[in-house]
Amino acid sequence: MEIDDTLKRRLRRTVLIVALLNFGYFFIEVTVALAIGSVSLFADSVDFLEDTAVNLLIFFALSWTLANRARMGKVMAGIILIPALAAAWQAISKFSNPETPDPVALIVTAGGAIVVNLTCSLLLARIRHHGGSMSTAAFLAARNDVVVNVAIIAMGLLTLWVQSGWPDIVLGLVIIVVNVTAAKEVWEAAHEESLAAKVIAGEEL
Repeated sequence: MEIDDTLKRRLRRTVLIVALLNFGYFFIEVTVALAIGSVSLFADSVDFLEDTAVNLLIFFALSWTLANRARMGKVMAGIILIPALAAAWQAISKFSNPETPDPVALIVTAGGAIVVNLTCSLLLARIRHHGGSMSTAAFLAARNDVVVNVAIIAMGLLTLWVQSGWPDIVLGLVIIVVNVTAAKEVWEAAHEESLAAKVIAGEEL
């Protein structure tokens, strides 16, 4: 079903706020990640950039038809995989030399990320059922990010104890799994929208 103008304005306002929050914190987290050499924090910083892209795409795509929104949902499923690829590249590159990232900087930065992602999750939870696969993509990304940030803090505490870079690398690999799962869920939601568009158009399934 199509989105009315009032709801469309509400959706656009929400995703624009979320996009700006993600874009702002991306610069903070990527700077810290590169400075301390953290695989998991780097993957999470790329994820902030991915969330920015997803929400901006939603902002511009809400005026599209159901069929086009379904296509965009499938594109977003691919976009969600970007942080996974970044985490894989970083993790593999550190296998031969697993340096220990600064656990204090890691924990503090992940704590700030939790505040940003939790705020975004609460905003997006109100619209997740109104924008189809696109708003589902944004909500799932923000929700998963909160879980990842908590895991980064726990990993930081473990790193402080064992003084090894391996916990950071392992968590980077876990982030890959989280993003692949989210991408699968978004793809499935977009596929359902595509089928609904065909039914509305009277096409055979």
